[in-house]
Amino acid sequence: MWQKLLKHREALLAAVIVLMIIAIGSRAPSFVAPGNLVEMFNDTAILIILALGQMMVLLTKGIDLSMAANLALTGMIVALINFHYPTVPVWALLLVATALGLLMGAINGLLVWKLGIPAIVVTLGTMSIYRGIIFLLSGGGWVNSNQMGADFLALPRTALLGLPVLSWCAIAALLLVGYFLRYSRTGRALYTAGGNATAAWYTGINAGKMQFVSFCLSGMLAGFCGYLWISRFAVAYVDVANGFELQVVAACVIGGISTMGGTGRVLGCLLGALFLGVINNALPVIGVSPFWQMAISGTVIVIAVLLNERGNRRKGRLILRDAALARQKQAVKS
Repeated sequence: MWQKLLKHREALLAAVIVLMIIAIGSRAPSFVAPGNLVEMFNDTAILIILALGQMMVLLTKGIDLSMAANLALTGMIVALINFHYPTVPVWALLLVATALGLLMGAINGLLVWKLGIPAIVVTLGTMSIYRGIIFLLSGGGWVNSNQMGADFLALPRTALLGLPVLSWCAIAALLLVGYFLRYSRTGRALYTAGGNATAAWYTGINAGKMQFVSFCLSGMLAGFCGYLWISRFAVAYVDVANGFELQVVAACVIGGISTMGGTGRVLGCLLGALFLGVINNALPVIGVSPFWQMAISGTVIVIAVLLNERGNRRKGRLILRDAALARQKQAVKS
C-alpha cells in the first residue's frame, strides 16, 4: 500500500488540492472565481521560486535556512538604491539583486564544501548575519512605497496575457529548473551527488562541488525574489519574510523532495507550494483560526516527512535484501 501511495504521490496531492478548492468553493463561491484563482497563484509565485531553489539544495543532502534572510537583504539593498538613485533602471536593480543573492549563496556553498561545516549550521549562522547587515544598512528603519519609484513598484503587477509578471516569473523558473535538472549534466549530477556520494565519486562527480552549485542557484533565486517581494508588498524592513524559510522547506517536503537527498521532482515542488498556497488563502475565507492553520500545516508536514522516510527505508531494505539473496544463490551454486 505504501509503495503504491508513494508511486502516485503527486497525482494524489494534485487531487487533494482540487478537492480542497472545490470544498472551499462550495462554501465561498467567490473563491473559485477565475480572478481569485489567478490571484492565489500570484500570491504563491514567490514561494514556488524559492522552493525550487531549496529543492536543488535538498537534492544534494543539504538545506538552506538563509533564503528568507537573503531575500530580505537583497530587497533592502535594491530598495535603498532605488530611493537614493531613482534613475537606476529596474532591469539593473534586478541584476544587482540576483548577483548579490548568488554571492550570498556562494558563501554558504564554500563554507559547506571547503570547510565541511554542516549546511544547517552554516545557513543558520548566515541567516543571522544577513539580518544583522539589514539593520546596519537601514538603521532599523523602513523604506516605504512613497520612497520607491513607480517603475520599481509596477513591474511585478504588470499584466501580460492575463497574468501578472510575477506569475510569469514563477512559470519561467519552473520551466528553466525543470529543464536544468532533467537534461543538463550538472542537473543530473545533483541527484547523483545527493543519492549516493560514493557512486558519484566513482563516476567523477564531486559531491561537495555539487552542493556548492546548488547553494549558488538557491541564493541566486532568493536574490531575484528579493526584488519581487519588496516591489510586490511595497515595503522593506529588517523582518521581511522572517520565518518564510520554514514555508519553503515545507513546500518541498510536502511535494516529495526527500531531506535525505537524491529524490524529488519539479512537479512535486510546485504541488507542495500550491498546497500551502491554497491553505493560506482558503482557511481565512471560511473563518478558520490562524492557530488551526498552523496546526493543519504542521500536521501535513509531519505526514509528508513520514511518507518520505518510509520510502527511503523501503528502498534501502530492498537493496539489502536483493544483495543477500544474490549471496545466498552464489553460495548454493558453489
